[in-house]
Formats: sequence, C-alpha cells, structure tokens
Amino acid sequence: MEILLLGLVFSSSLLIIMYCFHALWLRPQWARLKLRSQGIRGPTPSFLYGNLPEMQRIQASSAAAARKSTGAANRAGEFVAHDYTSTVFPYFEIWRKQYGSIYTYTTGNRQHLYVNRPEMLKEMNQTITWDFGKPSYLTKRLAPILGQGILRSNGHSWSHQRKIIAPQFFMDKVKGMVGLMVESGGSLIREWEACIQAQGGVTADIMVDEHLRSLSADVIFRACFGGSSSSSNRKQIFTKLRLLQKAISSQSFLFGNRLLIPSKRQKEIKELEKEIESLIWEVITDREKELCMAGSNTASKSNLLFSIMEGAGAATEENSRISKKFIIDNFKNMFLAGHESTAVAASWCLMLLALNPDWQTRVREETARVCPDGVIDASSLPKMKTVTMVIQETLRLYPPAAFVSREALEEIQFGAVTVPKGVCVWTLIPMLHRDTEVWGSDAGEFKPERFANGLAAACKVPHGYIPFGMGQRLCLGQNFAMVQLKIVLSLIISKFSIALSPKYIHSPAYRMIVEPGNGVHIILHRCS
Repeated sequence: MEILLLGLVFSSSLLIIMYCFHALWLRPQWARLKLRSQGIRGPTPSFLYGNLPEMQRIQASSAAAARKSTGAANRAGEFVAHDYTSTVFPYFEIWRKQYGSIYTYTTGNRQHLYVNRPEMLKEMNQTITWDFGKPSYLTKRLAPILGQGILRSNGHSWSHQRKIIAPQFFMDKVKGMVGLMVESGGSLIREWEACIQAQGGVTADIMVDEHLRSLSADVIFRACFGGSSSSSNRKQIFTKLRLLQKAISSQSFLFGNRLLIPSKRQKEIKELEKEIESLIWEVITDREKELCMAGSNTASKSNLLFSIMEGAGAATEENSRISKKFIIDNFKNMFLAGHESTAVAASWCLMLLALNPDWQTRVREETARVCPDGVIDASSLPKMKTVTMVIQETLRLYPPAAFVSREALEEIQFGAVTVPKGVCVWTLIPMLHRDTEVWGSDAGEFKPERFANGLAAACKVPHGYIPFGMGQRLCLGQNFAMVQLKIVLSLIISKFSIALSPKYIHSPAYRMIVEPGNGVHIILHRCS
C-alpha cells in the first residue's frame, strides 16, 4: 500500500514538473525560436522570469534619473520635453535602439513581439480575423474593472457586444448628446468663475484634472441613463472606479507576476469590485423603474441603458445572473473608457494650450466666428477646424491609450512574419507617434498645423496615427470623445486665458492610461 502511494506521489510530481517545464520553458522557447528563425532578435531571457528582471532594473534606473532631471528642470523653471517614452517605458526605447522596429522579448512564460514597422502595422490594421484578439493573460488581470465587457472579450462574445453598443456611438446619436455636453461644460465654467472670485477676482490657480473627470463622468452617466445625472450613486461609482484603477495599476499588471500581489491588495480590489457593481445595479434598477413608469415613451428609452438591457435579455434570457453581469460589465467598460480617457485627454490639451498662447488665441477667435451668439450646437462642430487640429496633435503626443496589444489566438501571418500561437503583439503608440520617419524631423514638437489638410497630409502613412487603436477593434467611443473635447475646450478657451502654474510638474505616468502623474495645474484669467 505504501509503495502504491509513493508511486502515485512520484507520478503526480513528475506530471507537475513536466507540465511546468512545458508551460514555463518549452512552449515560450519554441515560439521564441520560431520568431528568431525569421530574423527577429531580442534580449536573452532568464529561466522562469524571462526579461522581467532586466525590465525592472531598467525601469528603476530610469525612474531615478527622471527624478533627478525633473528636479533640476523645475528648479531652473524649464519645461521637460514631450518625449516621455524613455522614462515611462524605458526598456522599449532601449531595445528598439538595439534590435530595431521589430523584436521579441519574454515575461515569465509569455513570449511577446514588439512591432513598430509601418508595413506590418498596416496589415495588422486591415485584419478582420477573430484569431487576433485581446491578450488573455492581460485581460484576466483587468477583470475586476472590465468584467466580461466589450473591452476584454474576444470572438463571438465581442462581436455580439459590439453590435449592441456600436450604433449608440454613431455620429447621428452623438449629435443628439451635444446639448447635455454643453450643459455639463457650462457647469464647469461657472465653477471656475467661482474659483476666480474666491481667489481675489482676477486669477485662480487650480488643478484641472478632477474638475474634468467630474464633467466627463456627468456626460457619460447622462448618455448611459438619460435625463439628469443627479443620482447620489454617480459620484461614488466614479470615485471607486478611480480607486480600483489605481489599485490594479499599482500591481504592475502589464508585465508583472500576478503571484507576487499582496493578499491585502487582492482583498482591496475584490471589495471595490463588489461595491462598484452594487452601485451600478442600484442605478440601473432605479432607472428601469422610471422607464417602466414612462410606458412606451420612445424618447425615454433611447439611451444606452435600454439598448444594453435589450441586448442582454436577447442573449441570455434563460439566465438572469448572466444577464445582470452582462449589463454591469458593459457599463463598467463605458464608464472607464468613456470618462477617464476623455478627461485625461482634455487635461493634456489644456497643458499644451497653456504652453502655447498663440493657439489659445486661434481657438478663441474660431469659436467667436463659428458661434457668434455664444451657443455651441451640432451644426457648429464641423466648422471647428482649429480646435480639432489641437486635439489631434495632443492625441499624437499624449495618447491616453499607450498600447495596441493583441494575442495570436492561432498562428497568423502578417506579410513575411509568421506570429506563433500564444505570442502577444505590442505596439507602443506614443513611440509610433514620434517616429521621425513617419512624422518628419519635428515629430517631437507641438505643431497642430500639421493636421491642417487632414491626416493624409500630416504623416507619411495613415496607420502611423492610432490614438483610438486600430483594426476592427477601433475605439467605439471615438466620435463621442472628439465631440466632447471640442465642446469642452471651446467653452473653456472662449471664457478664460490659461497659463501653466509654477506648481505644475511634468511627469507623465502610466496607470492603465498615460496621465499627468502630478496633475495639471493652470492659472485661469477671465477673458474680457
């Protein structure tokens, strides 16, 4: 009997060892060799951890150097250059210089392929296969904040959710939201005028980030549920989403080892996830009761809530639990993508306009010309060429989404490159947006005029500009974000002139999106 037990233990141990060897070494080694056989090189990985120790060492060294240079720049009253990839993602910058525009690297048991080659990006942009989806290991780590919503799903699930949500962000629908965007923007203007009054009546020194987050949250909340955003749960939802975002970002979710997350942090993430879902469901049920009381009133059912509830019911009629999760997950996705990214983009826009008062003047003059009565409406938006150029150039230099990330769910071919199954493909958007071969020698400068004649004339290849992602998974909220940014910036600049505050410290940071690490402090002057 003892011999039999010993044999079982030995066999089980052997199977575990063989599985670990296959998963941790053999499988990534096979993928790496296949890539290297095609002439694709990269840093040499260590056993078990791959290139993670090297990445952490480079990041630590870069962070120390950045603190030193930023301190010196602040003392000298100088402004740090717009190229932040060498400090936020230093390993990508170093490896690009060593291995070129396409190389391979390893994190743990995952093999990655970094791509910054225009012709390959063009093919990736044109692919429509479901075999090239979101990286499964990465989306698992984002599950507390994304659930099984559209930003995380692949295949049939993603396709079904896209059919439900995409039509709600077509331009004809977004134009119908202009009024609520203007109302929310008006509230912000009044709030800032009150700040000026409270600080002496001439100027006000404020940090804009939370103000813009509140505005953007107000807009997406009203777009999702219709009517007023006065729900007592609104502020709690977005505050807790922000806390959850920070908690997930602090655990190095992008490449770090999930097993090293402290149990205390895991508990915090789980509790926040439950609280957010409970708050969202409470708002949904309250609004659903209002819709029922409204009867067959089409106007009251024209918002995203009704569309998603219909889609969830059609997809999962037999299972109310799955239906509830489907609804909550997609609202979490839209709340995060629809308010956080847009608010951060607006912060970067104001930072750049504060540095470039001549472009403030141009935006102000255009707004006065396009909206002589001071009213912004849907018919005004196509005429706002100057503010559009400012937004496009801001999204080039400071795209909130740092990466396009995909996983080869099956072996896939892009031109001369065969990507093995399981390999994750990465493109660093801000590095692509500053590529001098694509944008010219002035790629690192803020020059909105490069977009004066459209994207085709701005860069040498259209797929060299991807602030909203690329391919069939292009951001559904692109129209929504652009319209909101046009309205908010036009309202602000028409009412105020702005300058950077001495409190501002230029420190882009990656927290699921690239945001101002210490906020954007500006000095407001009321325009006459």
